[in-house]
Amino acid sequence: MDASGQILGRFATKIADVLRGKDKPTFEPHLLMGDKVVVKNAAKIVITGNKIEQKTYYHHTGYLGHLKATTLKEIMVKDPADALRRAVYGMLPHNKLRDHWLKNLEIHN
Repeated sequence: MDASGQILGRFATKIADVLRGKDKPTFEPHLLMGDKVVVKNAAKIVITGNKIEQKTYYHHTGYLGHLKATTLKEIMVKDPADALRRAVYGMLPHNKLRDHWLKNLEIHN
């Protein structure tokens, strides 16, 4: 799939559907039926509105007071593939199969 000119969220939903296998007529939600997805030109993806400045990702290190915040702009400068990977990760169901689906995702800048 070519990411150049695509909107981040809409493109991530297409990828999530293919990874799960929802584009196939024999879809079963509890089975690994999806295909491997290779994404090219992740650096040319489009982010609409003010999300580039306002969207913030959080993670906690486990120590008291160590809540880390990173904006989407910082992620896009450092690694644009990570922004797409995080978007697809959030659109997959939160179950044991999510890590298996993500192993079938390959993103190139």
